[in-house]
Amino acid sequence: MDREKKEILQEFIGIDNENNEDIMEKMEKFSELMILYNCAVREVRTKFEVLNEELSFRAGRNPIESISSRIKKPFSIAEKLKRRGFEPKVEAIPEHLNDVAGIRVVCSFIDDIYRVADMLAKQDDITVVEVKDYIKKPKLNGYRSYHMIVEVPVFFSDCKHITRVEIQLRTVAMDFWASLEHSMKYKKESADRPDIAAELKSCAETIAATDARMLAIRKRIEALQPEEQQG
Repeated sequence: MDREKKEILQEFIGIDNENNEDIMEKMEKFSELMILYNCAVREVRTKFEVLNEELSFRAGRNPIESISSRIKKPFSIAEKLKRRGFEPKVEAIPEHLNDVAGIRVVCSFIDDIYRVADMLAKQDDITVVEVKDYIKKPKLNGYRSYHMIVEVPVFFSDCKHITRVEIQLRTVAMDFWASLEHSMKYKKESADRPDIAAELKSCAETIAATDARMLAIRKRIEALQPEEQQG
């Protein structure tokens, strides 16, 4: 671990200016908060699994290809707080960070993304805090995805906690591009060169066009099915 990371973690835990009891209390609070985020992820993940099963029964196909989740690691949490100008303290986490708990939902087609997101948003115990549609308005580097910040209640034995979860919804093609772009960006400094960045953006546009064509083909096939049934 380099010196900067070590200093951020020490500040986060409070090693330099607190006694052992204070450190233990802080670590206990952090562990309890992480349990809360883990429970929130399970709540939202289950909701997507139920929606996928329901839509599979109704439409005869699964709109969701895969669901994955993650909880940010302590250093990533502390570093992001510090980068945003906040003290890297446990108490600051739920107030200033929306993406500690994250879920990625990979869908088959573009319209599946909007359908699944809309069905989730309409559930009584889900509150949508923020939406960023990078499908209709891609990032400058070509990144496409549909982002939601939602609040979900987590019930403990003696209380209820409203917890935020970040959701990213993508097609298989979008996920393929984002995964490879992320891998190259963080492993090779040359990925930031303008010519390589332009190539990556071009690939993203090609993938987006393919997504649109695949959706159009699926709709043509669906339109033919009533004719086949009548024949």
